[in-house]
Amino acid sequence: MRTPLKIVLVGLPGSGKSSLGKLLAKQLNFVFIDLDHLIEQETGKKICEIFAEQGEGKFRELESIYLNKVLDGVEGFVLSTGGGTPCFNDNMDLINEKAVSVYLEVPLEEILKRLSNDQIGKRPLFSGLGQGEIILKLKNLLASREMYYLQSKIKLQGEDISPEMLISELMTFFRN
Repeated sequence: MRTPLKIVLVGLPGSGKSSLGKLLAKQLNFVFIDLDHLIEQETGKKICEIFAEQGEGKFRELESIYLNKVLDGVEGFVLSTGGGTPCFNDNMDLINEKAVSVYLEVPLEEILKRLSNDQIGKRPLFSGLGQGEIILKLKNLLASREMYYLQSKIKLQGEDISPEMLISELMTFFRN
């Protein structure tokens, strides 16, 4: 596998992009970047505050700006995107042009387990929703976003996607 490299993880909220991304970056000795955390650091506001104060449109604009900055920066990183990042402002085309995109396709039932009540407050799309409403929201998000996710160069399915699985897929990808 040639390095340095830019790896971008996409998928629904709760699919494990940040958790897997951190582990993968550590194994590859790459920098890990969480796009939502970067936006929060740069703006000085939490994602939920940006949504509440300026709306989703402004957030998506900021998301595209910082995605561009990361992708134009140094190589040798793993980037965890927000669940909607690939779906707006031609971001998926940009990701595929400048990086290796990886779709983490995790069953909705597993995502629901992962989205504990503690995490729901940090996720503006699920704030104030009950469990039934969350699963319905996840189904709707998948229906509207999957066409973008499926454009990824690598697709991994399952409940327990490991860094080793992803490294193996990356090596196969670069051999072809």
